[in-house]
Amino acid sequence: MDGEEGGEARRHATGRIKWYDPGRGFGFILADDGGPDILIHANVLRNFGQGSVAEGAGIEVMVHDTPRGPQAAGVMRIVPPVLPAGEERAVAPLPAEELEQLPLEPARVKWFDKIKGFGFANVFGRPEDVFVHMDVVRRSGFGDLAAGEAVCLRVILGKRGKMAVQVIAWDVAVRAQD
Repeated sequence: MDGEEGGEARRHATGRIKWYDPGRGFGFILADDGGPDILIHANVLRNFGQGSVAEGAGIEVMVHDTPRGPQAAGVMRIVPPVLPAGEERAVAPLPAEELEQLPLEPARVKWFDKIKGFGFANVFGRPEDVFVHMDVVRRSGFGDLAAGEAVCLRVILGKRGKMAVQVIAWDVAVRAQD
């Protein structure tokens, strides 16, 4: 991927999401090596399989320099943000070993309200809804979910029914299975 494409030199960069607004369709990355913020457009995230990204998430991108500054040209990896110690969580995270033992279940977001902090998804082939909490969304590296968005979920049975403990972008899960 390095090199020239369309006359523009591309380089690899890592950093953290400074902010991202899905309504406006863009945000900025703070590069680990300093320098100006890197612009990231919604279409670049969509090409990776996500409609949003959480502030503070680690990100690895290909960047091209434009007259208006550096812009992300492609996302290679997103690492969920580390949540501050003591931040109240509605859903306790599972240890990584336990989480990875749960099957990935293909689902579509039924609705999600960032303000309320939760929503529901439908797992393909199952009649019941799966509860999705904002803490799980953030911990999974998303900033928000859109109705109709295709995702993969890791699901457990909670006190009130099925609940997601991890959300993975559909495209990322499909690539991981290959």
